Amino acid sequence: MKYLFIFIFLFTSLYASKIEIEILGSGGPELDGRASASYVLWVDNEAKLIVDMGSGSMLRFEESGGRIETLEAVVLTHLHIDHCVDLPSFIKAGYFSQREDSLDIIGPSGNHYFPSIDEYLTGLFGSDGIYRYMSDVLSYSSDSFEITAVEIDSNDVIEKRYEGMTLSFINVHHGHIPALAVAIMIEGKKIVISGDTNDENKHLDILARNADIFIAHHAIPQNSGSFAKKLHMTPTTIGKIAAQNQVKQLILSHRMKRTLHNEQESLKLIKKNYKGKIVFAEDRMKIKL
Repeated sequence: MKYLFIFIFLFTSLYASKIEIEILGSGGPELDGRASASYVLWVDNEAKLIVDMGSGSMLRFEESGGRIETLEAVVLTHLHIDHCVDLPSFIKAGYFSQREDSLDIIGPSGNHYFPSIDEYLTGLFGSDGIYRYMSDVLSYSSDSFEITAVEIDSNDVIEKRYEGMTLSFINVHHGHIPALAVAIMIEGKKIVISGDTNDENKHLDILARNADIFIAHHAIPQNSGSFAKKLHMTPTTIGKIAAQNQVKQLILSHRMKRTLHNEQESLKLIKKNYKGKIVFAEDRMKIKL
């Protein structure tokens, strides 16, 4: 029996995939030397998933050696500029790639203030869109590859399965902006990306339970005004979520000038509840699972 266990360990170690999450962009909408929010999942040195495409993310993707051909999907947690503005650049670059398969662009529903993901893509690339010269990307007969809108609007977990991984989504509260959080399950590992939220509806608890990595958007200090707190989590809230859900590692991203000057205070507040590993995100930082 001892030799059987040794064989199983060696077999799984030999054939387990190399899984990493890279922070392409650790910043917000400011001019602060950082790319805006963006993350890429690597499996055996191939880029499989991008979550958010804020300004500067395409350059960071190029620097990382990523290839559009290997992507399974793209997720836009919401449609604020600092989370989605580089999408047209990626799609244009795809015209010059070897990709032929369609690519899902997953995003939230719309409301009076924001378009749905389908409206967003149509507004960019539709026959009357901003970049109407590229309208063929919304068709299966595209000269490059088709992009397909996948809308998520649910207060319960919605799952989408792709090769080797399962993505779970749920609506999160971000003021009046439709927004999503996403959990990535791959080979028994779990990565959760909060997106922008103040977690008023407590939906992060549904996704974050036992996460190996929890990427939380730390966009405001504890002493922020009421308007900012309607949109973003305070350090205390982040710490409570991480602790209550037994998160193994907490990554603080979406760093802004207002938090950069208060990070030691933020750490103290988070550590009142969460005793695990805490890392401040930097552009091009890779975390291995």
